Amino acid sequence: MFKDKNILITGGTGSFGKCYTKTLLERYKPKKIVIFSRDELKQYEMAQTYNAPCMRYFLGDVRDENRLKEATIGIDYIIHAAALKQVPAAEYNPTECIKTNIYGAQNVINAALANGISKVIALSTDKAANPINLYGATKLASDKLFVAANNIAGSRKTRFSIVRYGNVIGSRGSVVPFFQKLIQEGAKELPITDTEMTRFMITLQQGVDFVLKNFERMKGGETFVPKIPSMKITEVAKALAPNLPHKIIGIRPGEKIHETMCPGDDSHITYEFNNYYMIAPTIQFSFITDFSINALGERGKLVPRGFSYDSGTNTQWLSQKDFLELLQ
Repeated sequence: MFKDKNILITGGTGSFGKCYTKTLLERYKPKKIVIFSRDELKQYEMAQTYNAPCMRYFLGDVRDENRLKEATIGIDYIIHAAALKQVPAAEYNPTECIKTNIYGAQNVINAALANGISKVIALSTDKAANPINLYGATKLASDKLFVAANNIAGSRKTRFSIVRYGNVIGSRGSVVPFFQKLIQEGAKELPITDTEMTRFMITLQQGVDFVLKNFERMKGGETFVPKIPSMKITEVAKALAPNLPHKIIGIRPGEKIHETMCPGDDSHITYEFNNYYMIAPTIQFSFITDFSINALGERGKLVPRGFSYDSGTNTQWLSQKDFLELLQ
């Protein structure tokens, strides 16, 4: 469905944007890929590798609605990946996080509606489910904006959906490169916030593939959640450095012990499919009445009342061996 299409990625110079671009170029023949981001150096560096004739680099910030409207002229699909994502940084700089993650989301919606974009998928996070930190709260607000945008679209063709997943193995700012840097620098111990802490784990390519598939599955308003394994952070540390001791440093501002992707309070609108869950919108749409069947005809079933998809009670767990294989 991406052949001869124009695709724009906000925050496109990040880990996800690069992998998504690489995948589009390798598997499809898009007419145009627009990388929308605010860092000219990152765009220059990305352009050294991704310089196919269909590539376009567009400087701009999602906080700037007019610039987004210019960038999205003629675009078919948008992947909204731009966000301020560091949990402690958001706790100390809440207004900046709100400007990008909430106001920026609304600007993407406005630009999509103004230019008749066909489909928009916004990247969410496990921290948006039952949020306790500012980052998670802004992403929950963003998710709600994208869901409600389907009603605002009305008879217009634009549809909006959300993809939510957990910790991306090896992505910038995550625990894996942090541990690897300490190990390379000759650290005598690895810092652990809490010995019970768990996280959902997904590779960058798995995340990209999931988003690509959901462009085909989406009707509008869904939150797609992949079925992925969990891992204890202590096991991550042991896999990377089996002989290094751990130092308990305490939970950072805004951190959880376990993450949730499907809250129990949403169990009455959560459907289980073969390899993913889908949370239907809490509000009603005039154009969709049955979310148990996706646009591909795949059928899901409602989960039991009170069901919660939690990294601490997950039935799938990643071993150290499997983790190292995925890391490669």
